[in-house]
Amino acid sequence: MNNHDIEEGQSLNIDFTKLKKVADCGEELVPAVAQDSKSGEVLIVGYANELALETTLREKMATFWSTSRNELWIKGKTSGDYLAIEEVRVNCEQNSLLYRVKPMGKGACHTKDNNGQARKGCYYRTIVGKSGLEFN
Repeated sequence: MNNHDIEEGQSLNIDFTKLKKVADCGEELVPAVAQDSKSGEVLIVGYANELALETTLREKMATFWSTSRNELWIKGKTSGDYLAIEEVRVNCEQNSLLYRVKPMGKGACHTKDNNGQARKGCYYRTIVGKSGLEFN
């Protein structure tokens, strides 16, 4: 199955190996959730290392560590669909981050809708039954 089928297809194919891949990438990371500060909608779940957090705080743009490319990823730096930081929170155990953001582009997801526009967030499909997905 290719990335397009996974990212935009209608078959359910959850990558239950993701956290193992994250652990094996060689970086010390914590989950980082980007949440629309106005609507409360979760837009993206990524990972951050110290550099990503420092960059987020300095640039006021949601920044993650790309585990697939093994590099710093300032969301929207190339697409223009960046997420302006309004607040950064840390959980009680200090092992995950919450980026409360204001979306500053057409969308937050790198996939596109039927009109070719970036989707508002990455959680645009609903699981239906045991193997299917539904698009909202």
